[in-house]
Amino acid sequence: MSRALAGRATSRWIWVAAVWLGVGLFDATQTVFSMRAEGMHHAWVKLFVTLLLAWVPLACATPVILDLARRFPLARFHSATTWAAHISAWFAICVVSSIWVAGFERLLDPWNNPGGPGSYFDRVEYRFFGGLVSYFVLYGAILGVGHALDSSDRLAREQTQTARLSEQLSRAQLNALRRQIEPHFLFNTLNAIAGLVRERRNEEGVSMIAQLSDFLRRTIEDSNRQEVPLSEEIDYLQRYLAIQKVRFADRLRVDFQVPEDLMLSQVPSLVLQPVVENAIKHGIAKQVQGGRIRISASRSNGMVSLKVYNDGPALRASDKPTAGIGILNLRTRLENLYGTKFELTLRDELPHGVEACVSLPFREK
Repeated sequence: MSRALAGRATSRWIWVAAVWLGVGLFDATQTVFSMRAEGMHHAWVKLFVTLLLAWVPLACATPVILDLARRFPLARFHSATTWAAHISAWFAICVVSSIWVAGFERLLDPWNNPGGPGSYFDRVEYRFFGGLVSYFVLYGAILGVGHALDSSDRLAREQTQTARLSEQLSRAQLNALRRQIEPHFLFNTLNAIAGLVRERRNEEGVSMIAQLSDFLRRTIEDSNRQEVPLSEEIDYLQRYLAIQKVRFADRLRVDFQVPEDLMLSQVPSLVLQPVVENAIKHGIAKQVQGGRIRISASRSNGMVSLKVYNDGPALRASDKPTAGIGILNLRTRLENLYGTKFELTLRDELPHGVEACVSLPFREK
């Protein structure tokens, strides 16, 4: 048996012992005190011990009953095997408990009967028939508690499994998003580097190679983190934009408006890159004179909002429902991470331009 299973079994026995000890103490205490209050005369210490130990058979039988409840669930009420198993167990518990209690009554005579405790077999018979109904009720109660506990455990396992699958899906989507950083971006970057070399602008070419290397290394290093501080996301985005600015030169102007007090807020890794890439592709690249991109952040009502604005052409009607694979991938990741507690919008801004906004629950690590 593994250490985890052994620990669970030990914990179960401790809980069973604690519950039945509490029941036994309550039963013995209230019986002794109520009888004394009515002026009865019994061997109170012996009676207390007898009543307390009378619950030992049920305590020992509880794990067996719980095991039977899992092997023969009452949901299979139409099965004769299920009924036979539980009736047999109930009957056996009645017999064992009657023998156990009768033994103590015969040995200790806690009731102080004038004629003595009587025949042992008479005590067994008396306890057996007198306890049939009560043991039936107690057996059913244990089955009910066992069913509730098993249902709770099963629900917890299902939730854990769902959370694990959701995390795996998010990781897969994050990796897909990283691999999706468009191949033509890399090709264009390499072509730009080749152009710089042909023009003998070697220092700029080396600088661009270094920036590309840092960008790709950062992409690999953060591959296992779902969330990062906003400061790291901004730093990653600046590396990406540095490469794009070599490609677009003066046609790309970038403005950051991120308050310092939001730099530690946790945001999904690569939350801004696909949005900025979308802005460059559908906004800046379509204008001969280029344009401006503004990245800003704000906090309100427990949410942090990340906005990316570009002063390019307005969205076409066909663009609004489908903003590209990168944005759709991002939306799915946000759903897996935050459920319904996020917003991702893409809208036209007056007098011109397009703004994408991602609103997330604010939290700091």
